[in-house]
Amino acid sequence: MVFSSITFLSIFLPAVFLLHRILPGIKLKNALLIAASLVFYAYGEPVYVCLMVASSLMNYCMGLVVSRPAWKKAGVIAAVVLNVGLLAVFKYAGFLAELVNATGFVRLPVPQIALPIGISFFTFQALSYVIDVYRGSVQAQKNYAKVLLYISFFPQLIAGPIVKYHDIEKEIEDRHATAEDAARGMRRFIAGLSKKVLISNVMALTADTLFAAEAGSINILTAWIAAVSYLFQIYFDFSGYSDMALGMGEMFGFHFRENFQYPYVSCSIREFWRRWHMSLSGWFREYLYFPLGGNRKGRARTVLNKFIVFFCTGLWHGANVTFVVWGLYHGFFLMLEEYWPGRKSKKEASGGAAAVSSERGKNAGSGMAQRFLGHIYALLVVTVGFVIFRADTMGQGLLFIREMFTGYHFEPAAMSLAVRQLTPLYLFVLAVSAVASAPVKRCLEKCRGYEALTWIASLAGLVLCILSLSGSTYNPFIYFRF
Repeated sequence: MVFSSITFLSIFLPAVFLLHRILPGIKLKNALLIAASLVFYAYGEPVYVCLMVASSLMNYCMGLVVSRPAWKKAGVIAAVVLNVGLLAVFKYAGFLAELVNATGFVRLPVPQIALPIGISFFTFQALSYVIDVYRGSVQAQKNYAKVLLYISFFPQLIAGPIVKYHDIEKEIEDRHATAEDAARGMRRFIAGLSKKVLISNVMALTADTLFAAEAGSINILTAWIAAVSYLFQIYFDFSGYSDMALGMGEMFGFHFRENFQYPYVSCSIREFWRRWHMSLSGWFREYLYFPLGGNRKGRARTVLNKFIVFFCTGLWHGANVTFVVWGLYHGFFLMLEEYWPGRKSKKEASGGAAAVSSERGKNAGSGMAQRFLGHIYALLVVTVGFVIFRADTMGQGLLFIREMFTGYHFEPAAMSLAVRQLTPLYLFVLAVSAVASAPVKRCLEKCRGYEALTWIASLAGLVLCILSLSGSTYNPFIYFRF
């Protein structure tokens, strides 16, 4: 584990932030952040901090290699092989051995290798740097310390978002965090912490209880409570951590791109992936989908490319069949949307303003109805998909999905289990989750006194989070294991 939450909040983060404000010059500030990041990672991963440093050094060297025309192509191929090989050894070796053993033709020893925290995140960041140097998007960095800071920066080191080097290259060289920036970053950090501790943890307790229950006690009610609980748990867990990372980045003068944009208001799976984990979907789009040909080689090839991307997206999340199936499941619905008869072509969608205006009044009612039905469809598909994602095995996932739609049996054990989950706290947090997952902030920003309200809410949220963390050891972070 990394620092305990209380130690991080009360000692580590305040100390690093104050020192960063006090130290003169960008070189000293960067040195502080590198040292703090290494200490942060080494506290929980004393051995694997060497792996992370070695990865950053290897990719720094690969960046220098691909900047030379004679070694350009060989260098980028080597970088891809080395980085993918690193993931294969530490993340997928056991999974691959089990798959081979399942064929029955050979028996391989299954390696028991502890998964380094955040390896998928820092590996993808490092690889994107080398590829961008190869493409000429950025210049190869001659100073290793700057590459190390980019890869190891503690706010987003262990759970993202995935940051591209060109997004923060200038801020590594020179940045200025004003008091206003720091204050805004603090509020964003507390908002993310509140999402995680006050919402996600409550949903997680119910989801974990139900997914660990006996199969005979699962019916339509318990299955839906589990599915909805996990739907909100994973969103507020990961978006909460992303908010914390963005907030801490702003406190130190870095501006990361948004990672979530209210994905549960989507009206299609295509829209969902434009709003969910945008740094990951953007990475795969830029470094895999486009090199495969994107949508430039016909619709059939586009569908194949999307399946490849979502197979890799699922596999990126973990060495388990459930993750792969979850990725292919989303790829399947993207394929359906690609071939859906009612989907407008680009030519139709970009029609003249006059035509759009004339049709607006006529189609307003039907458009709202279509959007509502689309929202229900997307939310249902996403919810069922996350059941597969959460399940320990495909058998458990299929059991829950079956019970969600056919489990009309109400044995006392199942009903008792369901009722025990519906505590006043759970129902209150469930209602808050539904509201907070919608863009209500845009409406609140128009209200008078919004700035003062955010400070009051932030202070209250921080106090509640500290009290909750002090009184409980239950604080799971889903994306730490990726």
